Amino acid sequence: MRHTLAVLVENSPGVLTRVAGLFSRRGFNIDSLAVGVTEDPAVSRMTIVVDGDERLVEQVEKQLNKLINVLKVSTLAPGECVARELVLIKVNAEPEVRSQILQIVDIFRAKIVDVGKRSLVVEITGDEEKVEALLQLLREFGVREVVRTGRIAMARGARVVRSAKGETV
Repeated sequence: MRHTLAVLVENSPGVLTRVAGLFSRRGFNIDSLAVGVTEDPAVSRMTIVVDGDERLVEQVEKQLNKLINVLKVSTLAPGECVARELVLIKVNAEPEVRSQILQIVDIFRAKIVDVGKRSLVVEITGDEEKVEALLQLLREFGVREVVRTGRIAMARGARVVRSAKGETV
């Protein structure tokens, strides 16, 4: 089962390397990793997706909490968070099939962000199921390249992830 972790860390050089090194040393695989600064410039948020059982996730959390630069680790349950991914897809688009591709893109509420003589770049934001469904349909035209941000997620409602100092971040 895939689990999403929200990890608040100090926004300083080398933190990402230490977190990735922990996963490597322990033999844990990272399915997805997205990092960005929060509204507090001293704090960054990592959204890490790992595949495994509850025991593995518990181990990952314990190991992350031991790192000096880690401020807070929270698991985001699937039904209790909003999760999205941004994906760019370059697809073959000969003139005779462009209208079909445009219809598919429109149905998925995706956007065309670049037009070439024989290709289109499609941008889609959504959950993994939506992205995979669009990719499946575009494969019949020839997908040339795919770039994904990885999952980002935030708790629904009033719940926020707070640092150990109790500050909202």
